[in-house]
Amino acid sequence: MKEYGLKLWSTNTDSYRSEAQRLYNVGIYDYIELYVVPNSFDAHINLWKQLEIPFIIHAPHFRNGLNLAKKDNFEQNLKMSEESQKFANELNAEYIIFHPGIAGDAKETVRQLNIINDSRILIENKPYYTVLGDGNICNGNSPEEIEYILENTKSVFCLDIGHCFCAANAKNIKPYEYLKQFLKFNPQMYHLTDNDFLRSLGEVGMLGTAVFILIFIEIIKKIVRLLRENDKFLRYFSIGTLSLILAFVINGLFIDVFEASKVASLFWMIVGLNLSVRNFK
Repeated sequence: MKEYGLKLWSTNTDSYRSEAQRLYNVGIYDYIELYVVPNSFDAHINLWKQLEIPFIIHAPHFRNGLNLAKKDNFEQNLKMSEESQKFANELNAEYIIFHPGIAGDAKETVRQLNIINDSRILIENKPYYTVLGDGNICNGNSPEEIEYILENTKSVFCLDIGHCFCAANAKNIKPYEYLKQFLKFNPQMYHLTDNDFLRSLGEVGMLGTAVFILIFIEIIKKIVRLLRENDKFLRYFSIGTLSLILAFVINGLFIDVFEASKVASLFWMIVGLNLSVRNFK
């Protein structure tokens, strides 16, 4: 039977709990996937325990400091893993999702997972590059690395379809052919996609998301008007910026690209240059 989850952060106890319970009660979703924000257990666990909802735990990833692929991170990784296990124990979670790490060695990932030694671990495949735009490569972006981790640990597999497609595109591999290679590992769980716009709905609601979309509409209208200018450079620059916006919007349907600081900073810088370049003529 298919089940659908609602992803929340362990610190989301103020604004989300009552609505999460209501939506669960009317059958909108079947469980909460709770991402563990480091050092949040003591302040928030009792509030989550009040909900009558099944939980799956997502351990912190590299942006919060947990990187299983790096030996130097071991002590910090162990501390964050133990907190994730505490959440799982208190909430009777069936699984704990881990990322394999970045810019490191799959053998180190296996070593640390075996030290953590928890049969509830789900290992998630990753895109090829990190979302930070720093050139670092994610471990677990290929079927070969995932197979190696699964064969040498107690872990089972969480298939992230959006990550699979991102990795395939980075390697110029047909996405659905790449997906078939991951499916042979019998995933116990699927992440359909990250999505910047759904994330916005969850974080700032319908009004905030509407404002976010209206900002893009206004930017596009202004850039389209620049296409009527006689200046050839300005027209070409505007065409390029519109293409960039389209690419980011499409990308935002699959990953949280607007939260990736380095990439997002570059995006807004280019858009801002395009909107202001006419003032320098």
